[in-house]
Amino acid sequence: MRPTTLVKLLSTVLLAASAASAGAGELLVSAASSLTNAFKETAQLYEAQYPGSKVSLNFAASGVLLQQIVKGAPVDVFASADQETMDMAQKQGLVAPAERRDFVRNSLVVIVPSDSKFHVKRLDDLGQAAITRVAISNPASVPVGRYAQHALEGAKLWAQVQPKAITTQNVRQSLDYVARGEVDAGFVYNTDAALMKDKVKVAFEVPLDVAVSYPIASVKAGANAAEAKRFVDFMLSAPAQAILGKYGFLKP
Repeated sequence: MRPTTLVKLLSTVLLAASAASAGAGELLVSAASSLTNAFKETAQLYEAQYPGSKVSLNFAASGVLLQQIVKGAPVDVFASADQETMDMAQKQGLVAPAERRDFVRNSLVVIVPSDSKFHVKRLDDLGQAAITRVAISNPASVPVGRYAQHALEGAKLWAQVQPKAITTQNVRQSLDYVARGEVDAGFVYNTDAALMKDKVKVAFEVPLDVAVSYPIASVKAGANAAEAKRFVDFMLSAPAQAILGKYGFLKP
């Protein structure tokens, strides 16, 4: 079985298991991979603030999460790492536009292994012959990959860097590849780079002409509409924003 097929199968099985265990007051929240650590902590705070509530979390690339919802996954809340994916969800009538909120921002960075000897200070440096492997998430389904492609195209470097691309399924996979020294550099969010300061270092922040803005919305077909709305509102509250800020996310 191909690795990507296995990953998709496991994701489907885990999502189904989460749904099967869902109770009356339980929310299934699907969130972009870059939100993993922050959402685990905010979910705990939410459950403590609202006794009887239960939050089940499902993490993957935003595009993968959208396809799960399209296929009928019983998701109550969707948090995407970009506006484009949420726009697609809205156009398909999957999310409630009135409850869509931008709740955090991030920044795109290029990271290298902590012991890297390469001189990488700007996008142009990725074109040097010595750099042969660059982790870039799949632009077709992963927002961080689209941001990376957009930046490289803007700098007229996409054609030069793309042949070096080691395509990953989400931002955390790119982070892991760089941390293990399996690639020379990689595009990730600043919040992800901060999780492995002992294994990776930020070479530079990538200049973008678009904001790395994260929207969150309740899903129309969700079984717990009132609870979903409360969770979306909670993510904009001061306590939740403080946790998100602790992990390096910026206010919307």
